[in-house]
Amino acid sequence: MFGFLLRRTAAGLALIVVISFITFVLLSLPENDVGRTLLGPEAPADLVAAKNAALGLDRPVLTQYADWLSHALRADFGASWFTSEDVTAAIAARLPITLSLMIGVTTVTALASFGLGVWSGVRRGAVDRAVQILGVLGYALPGFLITLVIVLVFAVRLGWFPAIGYIPLSQSPAGWLSTVTLPVVALSIGAIAGASQQVRSAVIDVLSQDYIRTLRSRGLPARTVLFKHVLRNASAPALTVLGMQFVGLLGGAVLVEQIFGLPGLGSMAVAYTTRGDIPVIMGLLTVTVVGVVTINLLVDVAIGLLNPKSRQT
Repeated sequence: MFGFLLRRTAAGLALIVVISFITFVLLSLPENDVGRTLLGPEAPADLVAAKNAALGLDRPVLTQYADWLSHALRADFGASWFTSEDVTAAIAARLPITLSLMIGVTTVTALASFGLGVWSGVRRGAVDRAVQILGVLGYALPGFLITLVIVLVFAVRLGWFPAIGYIPLSQSPAGWLSTVTLPVVALSIGAIAGASQQVRSAVIDVLSQDYIRTLRSRGLPARTVLFKHVLRNASAPALTVLGMQFVGLLGGAVLVEQIFGLPGLGSMAVAYTTRGDIPVIMGLLTVTVVGVVTINLLVDVAIGLLNPKSRQT
């Protein structure tokens, strides 16, 4: 197991370095004249050159990246070129908001998709058809349309939840729950639709295996067969899908945070990317990739515990 973890961790670290390097190089192309962007199109060329030199942009790209990487390893992403705000502090202030959404969506998706998928795969018939129809609808409807309908019904018409804003958990647990409920629901619908179908297919496949029929013929209770054998073997593909959907949710969080007025990493990415603020972009990219690698590592560990054969890959 240790060797398995070591290989997965090394691959994740290599991925972080490769993605950050490629992004840094693309952002440092000659067409991206940072000094001109900061000073304006009417600024004299000598002032633009001086500004680029002050930011260290006149150095070779490899030197710039090595300098950035050495600071990033100490969680120092520098300061924003436009606001002079410390990037690490800015990300740390907004990270809990996005994490609240991601953890909430992942929890809701896991519970709902496993419940619906197992129910559908075991019961079949009308239940199976109903779950499949709901899954197709949830997966096919545009995310922004679902979000707008949820806001219109539950925030504007019924007034059960606030339409915009965020209350920190430390300030008021009830207020925090009220501000994250609708965003979590909006992000969870499409995720549940996809994951539940994967769980259903995995459960049906496991139930058709010979060893399941053998266990049943020995008189084992149906509950024991389901929870001890079927779910254990059907969980691996479902966990893989959940890990992949977590990555997709990061993109959906950008839209949801904009609609609900949540000051998380998604809204921060939109604001600073349009400016071309490289220190902030690189900081956000690093945090995002580290999060994705961490989730994938946890999924790999969970699958490795469920299926020891997967540790050999």
